[in-house]
Amino acid sequence: MKKIAVIGAGSWGTALAVMLEQSGHSVTMWARNAKAVEEMQKTRENKQYLPGVLLGEQIQITTDPKEAVAEKEIVISAVPSRAVRETMTKFSPFFQQEASIVNVAKGLEQDSLLRLSQVIKQCVPHCQVCVLSGPSHAEEVGKGIPTACVIASEKEETAKMIQKEFMNPNFRLYTNSDVIGVEIGAALKNIMALAAGMSDGIGFGDNTKAALMTRGMAEMTRLGIAMGGKAETFAGLSGIGDLIVTCTSMHSRNRRAGILLGKGKSLSETLQEVKMVVEGVNTVQAACELAKKYDVCMPLTEQINEVLFYGKDVRQAVLQLMTRDGKAE
Repeated sequence: MKKIAVIGAGSWGTALAVMLEQSGHSVTMWARNAKAVEEMQKTRENKQYLPGVLLGEQIQITTDPKEAVAEKEIVISAVPSRAVRETMTKFSPFFQQEASIVNVAKGLEQDSLLRLSQVIKQCVPHCQVCVLSGPSHAEEVGKGIPTACVIASEKEETAKMIQKEFMNPNFRLYTNSDVIGVEIGAALKNIMALAAGMSDGIGFGDNTKAALMTRGMAEMTRLGIAMGGKAETFAGLSGIGDLIVTCTSMHSRNRRAGILLGKGKSLSETLQEVKMVVEGVNTVQAACELAKKYDVCMPLTEQINEVLFYGKDVRQAVLQLMTRDGKAE
């Protein structure tokens, strides 16, 4: 059994901490909010982000970075994409040499356009970095509902080690060497979930959502391949699998945000109501910049960006997509 740290006490970090502690690992969870840590220590529940899932008595919870990660063999980075660089820089002096960092956030760094594993490597060059992704709502993983995901690493032995330590009868992991494809799929599916939610919010039907998901997958795949990813990755769990669950479930905060936007709420009103990080909003501008950089056609992504940040009406965005010049699929 391994000594594991979880940086970030949101829903996903909490669910993984619970799962790994139940598998017999020694788990320490770090949160920045001292009041929240005190409450979790007392109630053994993360009532804000994962209510109804009990934290095992052996899970240590702290606000001290050194206490959290020192001498830990595996460190899970579960902070939002926009906080990855700051957090990794802060924790860097305390990581054990050659520790394995498992990033579970799904997004891109806005200014640099880097994938999150690239950001972590810059901040913590003395550690191994891998990426965990796939169709995995925290609410279900925390309750032990069967889930399958992907662990991607450039080093096969690192991926296999995480696979061995994380797998249990309710959580299955497949290894993958295509880190680029896995990360791009993970980041862009949130944007498509916003679109699916907008469609639901307007009152459109199954035909519309199926079209959005399919054409969204085409955009995700085109960009991923242009950046060096593999087409087959997008047909797997971190591509179509994650897209399906994020576009169809009310557990998805991106879809919930899209529904509110489709009903006419402003972006600020939407984020205030969702009350959790909506990674699709944080990712769409970077995705548009990458589309320009790699000369990839991404009309759906561009229209979502227009709706979010330039005040475009959702129905007008749909009309513009539907009336584009005809082309081959």
